[in-house]
Amino acid sequence: MNNRFYGSFDSEHLPGKRPANDYRSPFQIDRDRVVFSTPFRQLQSKTQVFQSGEYDFYRTRLTHTIEVARICRSITDYLNQTSDKLRPDFYIDPDLVEAVGLAHDLGHPPFGHIGERKLNYMMRSAGGFEGNAQSLRIVTNLIYPRNPAPTGMSPTRAFVDGILKYKALYSECCGVDAANQPVYPLHHFLYDDQKEIRAFVSGDQEIMLSSRAWNELKSIECQIMDWADDTAYSLHDIVDGVRARFITPDRLQGWLERQSDLTSSQIQVVEELIQAVIEGSFEPRSSMRIGQFIQACRLESHDSPLARETNRHRFKLAIDPRMVEVCQLHKRIAVDLIFKSPPLQQIEFKGGHVLESLFRAYESHYIEQTTVALRILPEPVSTWVLNASKREDKYRLLCDHVASLTDGLAVRTYKRLFDADFGSIADFS
Repeated sequence: MNNRFYGSFDSEHLPGKRPANDYRSPFQIDRDRVVFSTPFRQLQSKTQVFQSGEYDFYRTRLTHTIEVARICRSITDYLNQTSDKLRPDFYIDPDLVEAVGLAHDLGHPPFGHIGERKLNYMMRSAGGFEGNAQSLRIVTNLIYPRNPAPTGMSPTRAFVDGILKYKALYSECCGVDAANQPVYPLHHFLYDDQKEIRAFVSGDQEIMLSSRAWNELKSIECQIMDWADDTAYSLHDIVDGVRARFITPDRLQGWLERQSDLTSSQIQVVEELIQAVIEGSFEPRSSMRIGQFIQACRLESHDSPLARETNRHRFKLAIDPRMVEVCQLHKRIAVDLIFKSPPLQQIEFKGGHVLESLFRAYESHYIEQTTVALRILPEPVSTWVLNASKREDKYRLLCDHVASLTDGLAVRTYKRLFDADFGSIADFS
């Protein structure tokens, strides 16, 4: 049965090769191209909360991504079955939403959020770095590392729109302070050279919006992915934190006693969590919560600047406020008891130091050339950077490489460059 929810506007794709007369839908092709890509596989060795290799039971960026994609599909199935705004021939495509979930974290660098913050700081005068913008860059420019330059996967408009949690450009988010000094954004932006991709997503319409309004312009598939992401990490960070002994009944009780602004319902949630940890039932509790978060979703009509072009912008995802409150509470506990703990802060410090050291070394030999230049980047990245004519392009290519490293490869590369007792010629073969 034909799905009237989508049309040719949604399935149009960026220039490049796509299978002709394929048995798969355009969105299934998008999904498959993500799953069988190198950037997707590299997520298995990138930090979600705890550094890759530190424990053997916690989530990596890859397992988190798989869980997000599964929750994406479950939310979509639930809405298709329960919403009075959808029909058997007018429904949200679960393959498309799953593809969006699988791709949403492709651009995240090694060492978790410290990696993103560190790269953004070092790229502050060269266009910045943002994990979501980097995911877009991977699917549109980098996913296939060919010579003489990498290429993208020719994704459909609906898929690209689905992964764009933010649509404001870097320059649109920059400002100046009282002393007329530049103020650079910390996150939530696209790179300036992705303006053409944004135009493609909007069908080349002239849309005049503030940076905040651009970031609020999300397709229904993107909204589902965003809530699925919140669901996964707000619940699963707690599970991993308990397994790693960062969250214990005593620590939770102490945390609860230090809070002065919790509502009675929030206090009850924390007390239930304490009891679940004592009983060892915290993981089944998390699974139950996932179902509650999924069933907290409903569709509402929405007037968007793109509503006339596509049904994907005619609806918004409404979430039961009680579940939003539970989600925010879990995030708050995770931040206070896990992310702000000395062991995690030490790991962040180390990861940031490794990335900055690598970035500065490459910068000095390929861009600033403050010393006799050596070819210390691997091929073909070294050639790509050397052949780039613009300074900002050199920085972006250099940043692409550092962001693509897994945790382990970043550490090994650091040792090879800075540890006199590590590595030999054999390591490069």
